[in-house]
Amino acid sequence: MAVTKQRYVFIDQFRGLVGVMMALGHSSGFFNSVWKSLDMFDPLFADPGQFGLRYMGYLCAPGFLMMNGAVSWLAYTRRIASGVSEWKAKWHLIQRGLFLILVQVTVVNSAWIGFRRLNLAHLGIIACIGLSMCLLALFINARWQIRLAVGLAASVAQPFLMTIQYDANVMWQQIIMQTFVDAGAWNKYPVIPWFSLAVLGSVMAQGWLAGWKTARQRIMWSWVIALAAIGLATAVRLNRGWGTTYPFDQLGRYSFFLDQKYPPNLFHNLWVFGAVCFFVGFIDLIGQVARPLVSWLGVVGRVPLFFYVVHISLLAIVADRFGVYYRQGAVVASFVGWVALLAVMLPLSMWFRRVKLRSKNPIIALI
Repeated sequence: MAVTKQRYVFIDQFRGLVGVMMALGHSSGFFNSVWKSLDMFDPLFADPGQFGLRYMGYLCAPGFLMMNGAVSWLAYTRRIASGVSEWKAKWHLIQRGLFLILVQVTVVNSAWIGFRRLNLAHLGIIACIGLSMCLLALFINARWQIRLAVGLAASVAQPFLMTIQYDANVMWQQIIMQTFVDAGAWNKYPVIPWFSLAVLGSVMAQGWLAGWKTARQRIMWSWVIALAAIGLATAVRLNRGWGTTYPFDQLGRYSFFLDQKYPPNLFHNLWVFGAVCFFVGFIDLIGQVARPLVSWLGVVGRVPLFFYVVHISLLAIVADRFGVYYRQGAVVASFVGWVALLAVMLPLSMWFRRVKLRSKNPIIALI
């Protein structure tokens, strides 16, 4: 299917929304005192303000993975349409995926600790996106029905894979299991369950970026699919099966919506898949009727990797390394830090976008 050489601004704006929300979550991580005692693997929160601050960030990792899957499909399709061989089009995606893994272990890991030292022995969300991109490249040319089946199968298989016994104190076992299945000190973002969302993003791309020709169609189908996914997630949760981990009182209570993210289970992935589809449609709608409200988000969404690495570096150096209000506040401090961070990052992102457009450096092109 031919894809035109246009910029899909609603994708950039959605990526920008995810980046801005992520920045708020990370500001909380550095300025919010709750993180002195909070167990990241425990989803329960009694305070409504802290609850909202934390859980709005649950859209971020799924959003980035789905958008990476969507853009990967677009990049592959455009290269094939321009006459590039299938292997070269796939190799382009694999190269980008390997670059993301390299950025994770050489830059991002050290950025989190204010570049106090080189920290190679860890994976994270950027490496997870990179590994997912490499795997997706292998069958990006498959029909969307096949990719849909693979994406769903990865989430369905997760609770069965979690039954594999391993010793987290044995390094090789920890590395293998936490790279692909479980979450822990080596890696909070195991590839298999998160890869599911990247694959589903590549499926949605055929509608968002090719099949649905008008904004009305994109919005309508995004919301129809979102409702279907959330309905299926609700059925999974009510059945208390397929990896459901945390108990809940009843439908409608906030505990109903809180389940395992590290690693994600089928309920989580169906729910956030639906949420991403909904917000993509919502951003597209706002862009049609009140574009100035969302156009600024594209500043972040056009350079998401740059925004990710630099905003973490700034937060860690200012708050952690130099101790500026490090984990001394609460919700208000998180928002104040967030506003100050955006005041710096938005101009920097605009500057880097101009640099990227002018530069012929292959490394700059990958960022």
